[in-house]
Amino acid sequence: MRNTLLLFISTLMLVGCTSESSEPNTVQDFPIIPQPQSIAPGLGEFMLSPEIILRSDLTSDSARFVSDYLQTYLLENLGFSLARDGKGSALRLELAENFEPSYYELLITQKGALIKAGDETGLFYGAQSFLQLADHYQLDGEESSAIPCGYIKDQPEFVYRGMHLDVARHMFPVDFIKQYIDLLAHYKMNRFHWHLTEDQGWRIEIKQYPKLQEVAAYRPQTLIGHNSDQPQRFDGERYGGFYTQEEVEEIVQYAKERFVTVIPEIEMPGHSTAAIAAYPELSCHGRQIQSATKWGVFEDIYCPTEATFTFLENVLTEVMELFPSEYIHIGGDEAPKKQWEESAFCQRLMQEEGLADENELQAYFIRRIETFLNEHGRQLIGWDEILEGGLAPNATVMSWRGEQGGIEAAKAGHNVIMTPTSHCYLDYYQSRHPDEPLAIGGYLPLEKVFNYYPVPAELDQEEAKHILGVQGNLWTEYVSTPQKAEYMAYPRMMALAEVGWTGNPKNKDFKNFVARLRPQIDRLRARGINVATTIYDAQPSVTTNAEAPLRLRWSNQAAAGTIRYTNNGNTPTRNSEIYEAPLPVRSGTYCAQTFLPEGPIGHSTCVTIDLHKGANKPIVLNTKPHPSYPAGGPQSLLNGVQGQDDSYSTGEWMGFQGEAFSAVIDLKELDTLQEIAMRFFHSPGSWVHAPTKVEIAFAKIENEWSDSLSTSIPVPSANGALPISRSMVPTEARFVRVRIFPMDRIPPGLPGAGEPPFFFIDEIKLR
Repeated sequence: MRNTLLLFISTLMLVGCTSESSEPNTVQDFPIIPQPQSIAPGLGEFMLSPEIILRSDLTSDSARFVSDYLQTYLLENLGFSLARDGKGSALRLELAENFEPSYYELLITQKGALIKAGDETGLFYGAQSFLQLADHYQLDGEESSAIPCGYIKDQPEFVYRGMHLDVARHMFPVDFIKQYIDLLAHYKMNRFHWHLTEDQGWRIEIKQYPKLQEVAAYRPQTLIGHNSDQPQRFDGERYGGFYTQEEVEEIVQYAKERFVTVIPEIEMPGHSTAAIAAYPELSCHGRQIQSATKWGVFEDIYCPTEATFTFLENVLTEVMELFPSEYIHIGGDEAPKKQWEESAFCQRLMQEEGLADENELQAYFIRRIETFLNEHGRQLIGWDEILEGGLAPNATVMSWRGEQGGIEAAKAGHNVIMTPTSHCYLDYYQSRHPDEPLAIGGYLPLEKVFNYYPVPAELDQEEAKHILGVQGNLWTEYVSTPQKAEYMAYPRMMALAEVGWTGNPKNKDFKNFVARLRPQIDRLRARGINVATTIYDAQPSVTTNAEAPLRLRWSNQAAAGTIRYTNNGNTPTRNSEIYEAPLPVRSGTYCAQTFLPEGPIGHSTCVTIDLHKGANKPIVLNTKPHPSYPAGGPQSLLNGVQGQDDSYSTGEWMGFQGEAFSAVIDLKELDTLQEIAMRFFHSPGSWVHAPTKVEIAFAKIENEWSDSLSTSIPVPSANGALPISRSMVPTEARFVRVRIFPMDRIPPGLPGAGEPPFFFIDEIKLR
């Protein structure tokens, strides 16, 4: 397989792709996502047009899927298909016995193109690379593409490259599910995790249990706004539906033809409110309840009776008839044990089975289900809570609460899919802009997704083999329409596709990825897909240098378009000033917007600058910030810019943990001060607490400090930014010393109790 370079060179000589008149191609001429493992640019171009012949002597159904997919894609997206017979230039599909599974080679010359692979899956992936190039290089207004010559050798780093979609909180049309699968396949992802059941709705038809369709598939109303809003409001409208078994079969077959395996998820023992609403006898209490109308974790849970296991086995039997996947996902997460603790049956069962606690009872529950699945030739996969109480013998773990569950499972010899909230939860905000649509919370920008690597450093070489791959999750509590699902999924899904395919971080570069992503975004938008364009958001950066005036820089991650700005707080228009070089600033609000020829793109972004007396003056920081929260260095505490009111995880907030803060500001000359102000962040749920006291001292001569002013800070009543200011009699000083004292330990009853808290500060203002 690795000696195919000789074939490439000889083929180039035969077909004349070394024309002296051709311009040499570069790696940048192949904007493919995910980035191939190896690209050898050639010379010249291959003209793809309706006259080109699609040749394939392969007769298997899977090979036919590849051939048909190629033709369908070209016709639907480029407006033409290829000839099926004749003489002349051709695109050939071939299988090679000595190639590894999923490996492919793509050879493009001026006379033709060849996709060669070890199996039909590899052929399909080679076709995706070829089609992305055909898309990118389609000639304006013509049924042809000028594709650069070159030679690609490629295969995935990880065998599992997945995307999840929750259809239980909000349901999506079959056509949207197919489009979702199309895009997974186009970026070489191979698993679609279909989350079908939840507290709020049961979305798959089970013929043996009609009340799952009649009752569990519907909820009486749905929460309006965020779950944390008080008072909570509801729309008063019945919501629901389900996918018929015929629709499920249609989707599974559609995915198969795109080399995507659909993995169904049937939640148990928790997240079962909707099923219990249909069949109350599945609970330990037997009461009539209704499907959940808001989001969160609910106490209703399947009771581990023989009747419950009979129900679940019958459900899974119908599910397995519909889904040929090796894996059946059973959830296993967020299962409250209160009803089990209160159940005489459960307590008696625990004694009979020798189970120490309710966690072991859950493990017993999972093992029962795993045995049933294994007997039918299937494998159980579940969220990392299935580790609690002991892991079922053959289970695969999907690690979502960070990586620790995956690490434990891999060390114990179990296979793992990494999907931590920190990098893989696409229901999190992807921008800090105030116009971002409502999300569950969190912050997961594109670059953070891209930089993820799913093999933890704690694993040795053998343990690392158990990390099968990575998955992105799109939960839909706050995603009620296909358009919003598109916005949340793309382009972060493409970044995750590269994580799973390209693998080693040493082979990845975010700027290179963004350059390849830009044309992909353009095509998706042209086809009516509501892809997020945050890479075009104008981003401000105030450069500080105590020896020079402050300067404001504007940029965007796309490194494209024209940035226009205003200095009066107004939204920029096509007639606003063009940003060309760093701007000298004064106090006020500056706004910027990226423009493409067709109009504005990305968010318009504003930054307010306050040139107080300390702005851009020298500061000596005597306490080191936490390495995860250094902001822009000490000078960022005097750059005239405040952090965001609702988040400490952006660049203006500087974080500390475990020791008092001490800094000295040099005003360079004597000045009269009447007020000092600063802001702290308070978020106890994240171990972030406002400090308890601030001390300020002044000096006309270095180190000759006056008596200090002390300000005690009461415990804030609300989360978010906490402004603190201290007025004083006019005081003449050149030097200002600031000391900030955090609480020693987090109090009992709060997250992180007994640990040293974090505190955050964003700007020290002197007036």
